Amino acid sequence: MITVSDGVAAGTRDDESGRALVRMLKDAGFEVMEPVVVPDDQQRIADAIIAAAEHGADVVVTTGGTGLGPRDVTPQATSAVIEFEVPGIGEAMRRAGAASTPMAALSRSMAGVRGHTLIINVPGSPRGATESIEAVMPSLPHAIRLLHGDTSHQ
Repeated sequence: MITVSDGVAAGTRDDESGRALVRMLKDAGFEVMEPVVVPDDQQRIADAIIAAAEHGADVVVTTGGTGLGPRDVTPQATSAVIEFEVPGIGEAMRRAGAASTPMAALSRSMAGVRGHTLIINVPGSPRGATESIEAVMPSLPHAIRLLHGDTSHQ
């Protein structure tokens, strides 16, 4: 779990999205490593994703930095460190968000793979973050199995 936010990193804003996602993932049975907070800095985001993947995380979820603002660089950082994109995840998250707000179309949430790790970028708002993960949660166990070489389709 990586929260991307200048305000949270500076201690001037509460990490509502990060906490909500950790709780959601734990409730779904995922073991969650210690959450990380980084500012909206492309290199720091990329370094945090690489560190989590190298630590053996099956899934890395980032929250924040997926909008159109000048400091929203999470998708760029992710693109720089993945081997390939998984476009259906971003599409599913935007489709789920569109049920709540037309602004979901502005999200640049994406997903990709580095090694055996699935990286998923979700919006920084608590509602956008949790709706996004909720939309793709059913596919995560199968994605993890596939990334670890289990290609049987039971």
